[in-house]
Amino acid sequence: MSRIGRVERATKETKVLVEIDLDGTGVADVSTGVGFFDHMLDQLAKHGLFDLTVRTEGDLHIDSHHTMEDTALALGAAFREALGDKAGIRRFADAKVPLDEALAEVTVDVSGRPYLVHGEPEGMAPLIGRDYDTTMTRHILESFVAQARVALHVRVPYGRNAHHIVECQFKALARALRFATEKDPRVTGIPSTKGAL
Repeated sequence: MSRIGRVERATKETKVLVEIDLDGTGVADVSTGVGFFDHMLDQLAKHGLFDLTVRTEGDLHIDSHHTMEDTALALGAAFREALGDKAGIRRFADAKVPLDEALAEVTVDVSGRPYLVHGEPEGMAPLIGRDYDTTMTRHILESFVAQARVALHVRVPYGRNAHHIVECQFKALARALRFATEKDPRVTGIPSTKGAL
């Protein structure tokens, strides 16, 4: 059975299409108009082995906030749709990913309950490239979590370069989501004593 989610979201600020295949090979076809964000979505697909299509048209003449926020909301909703009833998945996973001097630690519970804990080094450069506000990383994750309905803990205990600090978070997130959503042959049914996630 295929695990594919497809979401279209349209507001006065953005028009977003996201399609994700959780059992893909890491192929990304992404265009949001925000170069560094596209690069992060490529990382998510590649290291999560998700096939990911993203098409976002946003009000970039204002700034990149709505574009990234609404894309993350649609991505979370598509991810949740692709998971279906979550029967047979591992549910919990973690990953640590270094990128040169930076290290990201990510733990996820595909719990059905949205919660984010996020920490990264203070004093980061405010901008990566022309239009990626580094304060948006937390908000992107908040938006994804709200719709995906997962509990997500992300910590970067150290790092100097803003590009590295953000990128290792997306790579670790990809690996943790990949492991958490993989089918475990020993799991039958829903991995919860409540019988639902």
